[in-house]
Amino acid sequence: MKRGRSILWVVTTQWRGQAWSGGGDRNASTPELAALAARGTHYNQATTPHPFGPFARAALLTGTPSPENGVKDYYDPLPPAARTIAHDLGEAGYRTAHFGKWHLAKRSRNAPLVGEAHARQIVPPESRGGFEFWEGFESGFRLNDPWLHGSRLPDPVQLPGYQSDVLVNRAGAWIAEQTVPWFAVVSMEAPHPPYDAAVPEGVESPGPDLLLRENVPDSARERTERDLRGYYHHIAATDRAIGRLAEALPEEVIVVVTSVHGDMHGSHGKFRKGWPFEESVRVPFLVVGNPDGVGGEEDQSPVSLLDLPEMSRAWSEGRAWRCERDHAPISMPSVVALPNQGDRVWSGWRSAERKVVNAEDGSPWLEFDLVDDPFERNNLVPQSAQS
Repeated sequence: MKRGRSILWVVTTQWRGQAWSGGGDRNASTPELAALAARGTHYNQATTPHPFGPFARAALLTGTPSPENGVKDYYDPLPPAARTIAHDLGEAGYRTAHFGKWHLAKRSRNAPLVGEAHARQIVPPESRGGFEFWEGFESGFRLNDPWLHGSRLPDPVQLPGYQSDVLVNRAGAWIAEQTVPWFAVVSMEAPHPPYDAAVPEGVESPGPDLLLRENVPDSARERTERDLRGYYHHIAATDRAIGRLAEALPEEVIVVVTSVHGDMHGSHGKFRKGWPFEESVRVPFLVVGNPDGVGGEEDQSPVSLLDLPEMSRAWSEGRAWRCERDHAPISMPSVVALPNQGDRVWSGWRSAERKVVNAEDGSPWLEFDLVDDPFERNNLVPQSAQS
């Protein structure tokens, strides 16, 4: 069997698929992602199976959607017995490592979501998804001076600097030590809020006049513009960090850059995620080093984060991977009772041409022709039939 190459997943949080130069967003400064896309494949129809963190993270590690993977509620941990891509590649002889945000351990419903309680929470070894080396944090949304613990840090240690930069430095040091094929995940919280968190000096800020999406109503403009200024600033900072990591990698490494979900940012008058609309379910998905890829390729296959484990297994065996289906599943398995998030359980599918979404009871809710109506302003489900 042909020996596979090392594989890196860079997984961001709340970076919607439209918010970079390759997604058509002129507000976003992403020269590093553009450079990676010029060397690899941009899956320009990629989606998250679940536009909310824990559900999506469980799905991308296991290749199994929620709730079948054991994560149905926002606070559900990934079951310790769950099989992940780290188990598979570890058994294939790869060194495996995870750096950064985990968001899949058992955590208190009473602790504040933002701050040190979740940032300093210990994730026990049996809850680290089968990774041989693990260094990260449960959550906490500390975009600066993160707390890390894990294989070499038995107790949480606060490291100075912008979180994306800190994680890139830690992952890069581990990668430089490796002498056999390896698989690593670098999991960053940016560009998730708080959008007003500081970014490193020298990072380009968005211009004075932001171009909002056509489906942002006037009533949402003020908040949208305020949030987007911080959002694009964090995108630029994280783009810079990703470029620095990619530049230091050996040429033969296969690199994936994606996000667990997007952010509505005022589209349809809504904010955050959990919604079935494009701004929430579409994610960037770049692959550099595809065995049969061509630099600068745009691929319209309905790729999902669910495909990442099978993609990586194929690459580890020296095989190419192709998407064989014509649409991708999308759903929210439960309602997350947090401000501004999606307000119902739903399920459906999306292709490059169409989206169909049903309510929890299976009745029609939304249907869009994405070719003629890319901003989803004309629901094809008759008003009388909508759930």
